[in-house]
Amino acid sequence: MTEKIKHTLRESPAARWAVLVLLGVTMFFINVFIDILAPIAPELYAAFGWSPATYGTLSGSMYMLNIVGFILLAGIILDRIGARKSMLIASVLVLIGAGIKYYGMTDYFVNGGFGFDFFNSFLPNTPASAKVAIVGFAIFGVGLEMAVISSMRAIIRWFKGKEMALALAMQVSIGRLGIMFAMFFGVKWAETNEIITASGITTAVAISALLMLIGLFAACIYFIVDTKLDRQEGVKAEVVSDEDKFKFSDIGVIFSSRTFWIVAGLCMFYYISIFTFQRYAVWMLDSRLIDAPMPANQIFMFLPLGAAILTPLLGFFLDFKGRGATMLILGSLLMVICHSIFALAPDAMFTFTVAVAAIVLLGVSFSLVPAALWPAIPKFIEPRILGTAFALIFWIQNVGLTFAPKLIGRVLEVTNPYVDVIAGDVHNFKVPMLIFASFGVFALILSFLLKRQDKIHGYGLELPNKQK
Repeated sequence: MTEKIKHTLRESPAARWAVLVLLGVTMFFINVFIDILAPIAPELYAAFGWSPATYGTLSGSMYMLNIVGFILLAGIILDRIGARKSMLIASVLVLIGAGIKYYGMTDYFVNGGFGFDFFNSFLPNTPASAKVAIVGFAIFGVGLEMAVISSMRAIIRWFKGKEMALALAMQVSIGRLGIMFAMFFGVKWAETNEIITASGITTAVAISALLMLIGLFAACIYFIVDTKLDRQEGVKAEVVSDEDKFKFSDIGVIFSSRTFWIVAGLCMFYYISIFTFQRYAVWMLDSRLIDAPMPANQIFMFLPLGAAILTPLLGFFLDFKGRGATMLILGSLLMVICHSIFALAPDAMFTFTVAVAAIVLLGVSFSLVPAALWPAIPKFIEPRILGTAFALIFWIQNVGLTFAPKLIGRVLEVTNPYVDVIAGDVHNFKVPMLIFASFGVFALILSFLLKRQDKIHGYGLELPNKQK
C-alpha cells in the first residue's frame, strides 16, 4: 500500500504544479472579467447613463445571489460531488452570467432589443442595460464563488502536507495577475481612436467573456487528471463514503466555533476593503492626481503586480517558517495606513510618489493576508466539511461585498452633489476612503483576536505548514 501511494500523481511535484496551473488559468480569466469595467468606471455614466450608485449596485450584484444561499449550496455540492465536478459547473456558470451581462450592454438591447421593454418597465431611475448586467453579474457571481472554493479544495487535496501555503498563494497570485491584465487591457479594448466609447466598453466586456472559454478548457483537463488520481489511490470518487459526506448538522458544528466567526469576520472586513476599493480605485486616483505622469489604471496596476510577486514568497515563508497569525495583523495594519493616506493626505502632499507608495504598501497587505488566511482554515476545520466551511465564510464575506459597493457609490453621490462627470468635474473621495479605513480597523481587531485563539487552542497558525 505504501508503495502504491508513493507513485500516485499527488506525489509527483510536476503533476501537483501542473494541476495548480490548470486551476490558476481558470481563475485568471475569471478575474479578468470581474474587473474589466473598473478602469473605465467614470465613463459608464456618459456611455450608458450609469450613476455612481448604479455602478455600485452592479459591482455588488456579483454577490447578490450568494447571500441568499447559493454560496452555501455551492459548498454542499462541492462536499457531495467533489472539486473537479463543481469546478466544471462553475466554469459554465460564469460563462452564462458573462454572456447575459454582455447582452445588456449591446447596442441591440440598448436600442430596444429583446427584453428591453420588460427591463425598462420597473425601477425607472436605473437604466435597463444596468438591470440586465446586474442579472448576468449575479449569475456570474455564483459561478465565481463556486470556482474559488472548488479550486481551494482541489489545491488542499493535492498539496496537503506538502507546499500547501505556497500553492494557495500561487493561485491567489495568478488571480491578481488577472486583475492587472484587466486594469491595463480594459482601457485598451474600450478605446476607439483613444476615446472610450459605449461600443468600445461593450467590446471589452465581450473579449473578457470569450477569454473564459480558455478557463473552461483548463478545467476540463483538470477533471481528467484528478480522475486519474482517484484511480491511482483506489477510490471511486473524491468523496468516498456516506459517513464522510456533508450533513446539515455540520453547519451547526461550524457555526459553534468562535474561531470560525473571527476568521469569517476578518475575511469580510478585509476583502470589502480591497475588492470594493478596486472598483473605485482608478476613479479615485483620477480625481486626486490630475497631472500624474501615467494613467491612473497603470498606477493601480502596482497593487496586483506587487501582490502577485510577494504572495508566493510569503506562502513559501509560511510553509517553512510559519508566523501566519502575525502576518494577518501586519497586513490589516497596512490596510488601515494606506486607506488613511488616500483619505487624509492633503492635495499638496498627495503626489504621484505618495500615491504609488500607498498602492505598493496596499499590495504588500494584499499579499500578507491572503497568503496567511486561507492555509489557516484547514487547521481548525476538519477535511470532511472543509468545502462547506469555505462556503459559509464566503457567504458572510459576500454579504459585505454586496452592500459595500452600493454604500460607497451612494456616499460618493451624497458627498459630491454638484459634480458633473460629463463636464469633467472630479469627485471628492475623502469620506469613502475613511469608510474603507474603518473596515480595515475591524479587520485588525479580529486579527489580534485570532492570534489569541491560536494561543488558547493551539491551532498552529504560527507554525510551518510543511510536514517533515
